[in-house]
Amino acid sequence: MSIVLYFLDIIVYIGIFGLVALSLNLEFGFAGLANFGKVAFFLVGAYTYALLSQAGLPFYLCIIAGALISALFGLLISLPALRLRADYLAIAVLAFGEILRLIIKSEKWLAGGDWGISVSPVFPWTGSSLVYRLENIGLVGLCLFICFLVVQLLSNSPYGRTIRAIRDDEVAAEALGKDVAKYKAQALMLGSAMAGIAGGLYAQYLMVIVPGMFMPMVTFTVWIMVLLGGPANNWGALLGAALVELFDRGTNIAVGYMDLPIEPGNLQYILFGALIIFVLLYKPQGLLKESPIKTKALEAARYEKSSVKHKGNQQTL
Repeated sequence: MSIVLYFLDIIVYIGIFGLVALSLNLEFGFAGLANFGKVAFFLVGAYTYALLSQAGLPFYLCIIAGALISALFGLLISLPALRLRADYLAIAVLAFGEILRLIIKSEKWLAGGDWGISVSPVFPWTGSSLVYRLENIGLVGLCLFICFLVVQLLSNSPYGRTIRAIRDDEVAAEALGKDVAKYKAQALMLGSAMAGIAGGLYAQYLMVIVPGMFMPMVTFTVWIMVLLGGPANNWGALLGAALVELFDRGTNIAVGYMDLPIEPGNLQYILFGALIIFVLLYKPQGLLKESPIKTKALEAARYEKSSVKHKGNQQTL
């Protein structure tokens, strides 16, 4: 039974961090935004959910509020940061995440400080760990499906084509009349909102959160998921999340049967670093290539092009 519970726990984590990876894929994979403070918006969603659930608000309002407040923080950080170059943007957002975590940690009156805060779960505890995990798999799966559908539709819409154009050549997109700053801010807000939803699901599943859960390593782990699965491919983000979580939990099990000269947590960081170097060297596009744009107009243009080519071949014959 313990093995089954552990496996179900992994599925919940894959769903939650699949949501965060999907949000980073929208920002970095499609819009080209180097968000190294992703954990900050994850934290905002988790603490918003925790504080509002303690106030007695229903689950859906807590999740929506977490998404909206995370999106608001995304907008606020985007106003000054998006005017910076990509590398400075990454540093600014990373610093924002650490500042936010340290505020939560040091201000005990706000959310318990280092002691953390207890969270009311969506599903009342029935005494069965199996039922609790199955309920959360359904809840997380539903939220993941909705967010995946939204991002998939956006990536194949005119909006998706625009942010891809901005990612590939910002100057050319601006020359064509696109408001680059507005599109970047929208992508960052939407990605932040999705991370906020994931944070709320994470908080209610664990039923307690502390600032130590939101270290910068969470951001780097999500980056590994996206780079491993394949940027600008939504299925790749989910694949990367699944592989990284399985690898993470697998090494946790393996160290229990091995006598290692190094602390297991440090070993995981070393292995993650080696993994990302290997991917960047030998598979820079990730396991799955960038998904092609699928719109009716583009499909019609491709069909027309193939028809003209076919007629030309027939005339030649």
